[in-house]
Amino acid sequence: MSGGVDSSVAAALLAEQGHDVIGLSMQLYDQSEGQTAFGSCCSIDDLHDARRVAAAINIPHYIVNFEKQFDEQVIANFVSEYAAGRTPLPCAHCNSDLKFATLADRARGFGADAVATGHYARVERDTHGRQVLRRGVDASKDQSYFLFSLTQAQLACAVFPVGDLPKDDVRAYARQRRLPVADKPDSQEICFIQDNDYRAFVTRSAPEAAREGVFVDEHGRVLGGHAGIHRFTVVSAKGSASRRPLACRCTCSRYAPRISR
Repeated sequence: MSGGVDSSVAAALLAEQGHDVIGLSMQLYDQSEGQTAFGSCCSIDDLHDARRVAAAINIPHYIVNFEKQFDEQVIANFVSEYAAGRTPLPCAHCNSDLKFATLADRARGFGADAVATGHYARVERDTHGRQVLRRGVDASKDQSYFLFSLTQAQLACAVFPVGDLPKDDVRAYARQRRLPVADKPDSQEICFIQDNDYRAFVTRSAPEAAREGVFVDEHGRVLGGHAGIHRFTVVSAKGSASRRPLACRCTCSRYAPRISR
């Protein structure tokens, strides 16, 4: 339970269906000094919201400390990938390595059969008995792409109660149940970066990534300079198939991917 409307409604729906629901929230950073903001979600206020929702639907609520795991498996990977000129997907690591790996172990400790989240996705079993990840019914909110790395074992214990609902219906249900987060805005950006300035975050975390360099074409001609390869992403612009790729020649050659204009 992140403290948002989606995971809150997921818990409320399961409780209403008669399931024995236990609410778990992840503490992802040190809040010993009372910090109230950490990126766009997962703040101490969000944990309080999750607890308020749990009380409203009359289920137990626990906070699990994942500071170390989050730092090692999500943040460190995010920084190292950008420093190497690649574009990471931190939400995928968070979902596979924390929510459906570590939380699955915690669930077994509680005697629970499954891990439910507020993702807009679905899981179905195909004719061969394999678990198949499906998109959420609401195409504008589909989050199945964050879950692509889940294993068969993880999918087998995954439950997505809001995956069959449009977002408007989720909001309406939250208002009907008078959940305290019914009108809480959605979090949109990377949760551990407050201002969505990932470049500054990587620079602070890995100063060596900010070394200056130049862009050169395949003939070695210098086309421009840059203040760190982590400020760019390996992409091909739409309709740019005929454009030649560029290369970065930095003072540190290991930060040298090819990128397109």
